[in-house]
Amino acid sequence: MKFVLEVDISEMPGDEVAAELGRILRYWAGGVGQMELKPGAGSGIYDSAYREVGHWSISDTTAVPGE
Repeated sequence: MKFVLEVDISEMPGDEVAAELGRILRYWAGGVGQMELKPGAGSGIYDSAYREVGHWSISDTTAVPGE
């Protein structure tokens, strides 16, 4: 399986990027124990103003021979 967490920081004010990204990661990590971590799972990631700034997902990376 593959876990992907993507956050777009391009719209965050330059002086707030580190603080906002840290808050997003702490909030997300705090809830990871309540998430079903299996292929197909995923959800949006939101900043402190509740704007969607990214997403996380889990995919099945099992290779199929011959493909």
